[in-house]
Amino acid sequence: MPAITGTTRVFYILGDPVAQARTPEVYNPLFQRHGIDAVVVPLKLPAAALPGFLQHGMAAENVRGFWATIPHKSALAALLKPEDPVAAVAGAVNAVRRCENGRLEAALFDGIGFVKGLDHFGIAVRNRRVLVVGAGGGAHAVAAALAQRAPARLAVFNRSAERARSLVQRLQTLTGTAAEVAGSADPAGFDLVVNCTPLGLQPDDPLPFDPARVDAGAAVVDIIMSREPTPLLRACRARGLQAEPGYEMLVQQVPEFLRFFGFEDVAQALQGDLSELRALLQPK
Repeated sequence: MPAITGTTRVFYILGDPVAQARTPEVYNPLFQRHGIDAVVVPLKLPAAALPGFLQHGMAAENVRGFWATIPHKSALAALLKPEDPVAAVAGAVNAVRRCENGRLEAALFDGIGFVKGLDHFGIAVRNRRVLVVGAGGGAHAVAAALAQRAPARLAVFNRSAERARSLVQRLQTLTGTAAEVAGSADPAGFDLVVNCTPLGLQPDDPLPFDPARVDAGAAVVDIIMSREPTPLLRACRARGLQAEPGYEMLVQQVPEFLRFFGFEDVAQALQGDLSELRALLQPK
């Protein structure tokens, strides 16, 4: 670890809890390897302390920004009113930067990480029929990013129809009438099906939809951030379908975070060769 001095740019990862966050394990080695005088420090910040932290904790000129995890993503969006359209639709942010004039700018990178993952896998969205299963926080970010890529149809299913309708109303600001509420989780008739539910985190979870109903030639992507395929993905692959895990979503966000925080050269270098990043993200 290099010496921390008065010139070191300080970043935080905010959460409560925050012990599980691997952000320092990823970015501090990147800063060191690329000769950047910066450090990421975890802060366990209770939800009630967030407004005061934004006002006072971010006033220090050498504090340049922070990553955010639970429970702060939605509260930050409400407080900072992000201009990023994906963050506005999702009602959440996971990064905040301090501008030279002290103004705080917020953005969300879950969605762009997801669609860049689709690019990595060679899965197209434009003019395709897309089904998003689930309407939680992750689904909001993913669906908003998909909406920006002009799908022919963007359907959302959720067990709570009201929650699905709420998300679709937000999506229609980006994609118009292409966004709609799906009557069921039936994947038939779609070119891309995205599991945005937590089903698959546990080995005995039921499947979020019937893999036998996925069209031949369609792709299935699960946003559960595991390197290993979930039972859903294994069932789809057994049929010869392209079925990809959510781990790539995590990988592809990193250059975007670096770019947002002003490290354009490092972001470009990593995007050209993600092997260094994949090694850092290997599970412990």
